Amino acid sequence: MSKVMSITSELIKKAYDYSSYRQLIDDLLAEGKTTGSNQSESYISYALMSQKRMKKWEKIGQLNPELVEKVKDITQPMTWLVITEGWCGDAGQLLPFVAKLAEENPQIELKFILRDENPELMNQFLTNGARSIPIIIGLSQHQDVLGQWGPRPAPIQKEFLENKISGERSGKEFSEYMHLWYAKDKGITFQNEFLAILDVWIQKLQSLPVQAG
Repeated sequence: MSKVMSITSELIKKAYDYSSYRQLIDDLLAEGKTTGSNQSESYISYALMSQKRMKKWEKIGQLNPELVEKVKDITQPMTWLVITEGWCGDAGQLLPFVAKLAEENPQIELKFILRDENPELMNQFLTNGARSIPIIIGLSQHQDVLGQWGPRPAPIQKEFLENKISGERSGKEFSEYMHLWYAKDKGITFQNEFLAILDVWIQKLQSLPVQAG
């Protein structure tokens, strides 16, 4: 099982839990700021929209019962480490579902780190060479990497990449189209994909040699 040198127990301890991550975003927005180095009006606007979407899915997001059972079946400690930023539109649509799932089992430790503050780690989890987020990394309690998911569900990621080549829609037009897709999908596609990948993570976790301490 592979290890990433920049993922250490110290990094996990310092990472945000969901409530502190949400508080960070709220506090920054109250000051007219967002996470990361880009503090442009457009990025702060993205962060505000992301905040609204998180609040929406925290309130109305429904979990896949089969996925909930899979999460509850985890019997060994597992960490879900999420690389994200407060302005990330996809993160706003997805992270509330991840947080709800993690609450279903005390064996799961959900942690968040910011992409721009952890470039070395981000560079280990690129998507087609890009620093796309969010990325969810599955880890054992000894920081063995079980796998990753992200940055967005496969159908809309496919359309995103195709549009990047064709230029059929402008960046703004595709963003609007994508968020409409998320609104209609209601987290279903993400959860179906995560169910499959979580099954793999659990199998890998169970196959790891027992370590002392």
